[in-house]
Amino acid sequence: EGSAKGADFRDASEWAKALGIDLRRHDIAPLVRAFERSLGIKRGDRVARGNVKARIRMILLYYIANTQGRIVMGTGNKSELAVGYSTKFGDGGADFLPIGDLYKTQVREMASFLGVPKRIVEKVPTAGLWKGQTDEGELGIRYRELDRVLLGIEIHLTPEEIAAQTGVSIRKVRHVEDLVSRSAHKRKAPLIPKVGIRTFGLDWRE
Repeated sequence: EGSAKGADFRDASEWAKALGIDLRRHDIAPLVRAFERSLGIKRGDRVARGNVKARIRMILLYYIANTQGRIVMGTGNKSELAVGYSTKFGDGGADFLPIGDLYKTQVREMASFLGVPKRIVEKVPTAGLWKGQTDEGELGIRYRELDRVLLGIEIHLTPEEIAAQTGVSIRKVRHVEDLVSRSAHKRKAPLIPKVGIRTFGLDWRE
């Protein structure tokens, strides 16, 4: 299901081989169908179903990591983290995010610098959770615009200043601000009501 077939898998296989990375392929479609059967539903809501796929991937990754004494490395970048473009406890579940402080456009630049094939660098970004899905289609803005807006937010510019300095419409700027605000829960640990002397996530920090 999704885009984990054909050209996408060939690209992943070729690049993994070039880097000497062990690549294992697991078809999650039977697990998704088994999950739906257990709940007595038939191909539920597309987004909810996509989230199930992402969480099943996470379960498989952590099972392999647990049995081999490893940790899970996530693929999330700063753009995705900022607007919440990930599944909570799905692809957002990882122990280490090596590109988590690089915007999508920076990741592409770094990939080009490191010699990643152009066709991979320029592939249309997609989570591959359903046919025709694309990041930019769901987000409603192109990454080259999104990243400029996010940088403006990062350095504390006002929406008007961001629009003036980037050329991105004020409507899109406010849309991005809304995405950042609504996805804040994905960037935080679960809320804990304060009862004790020190509470994790509040005044007990590590």
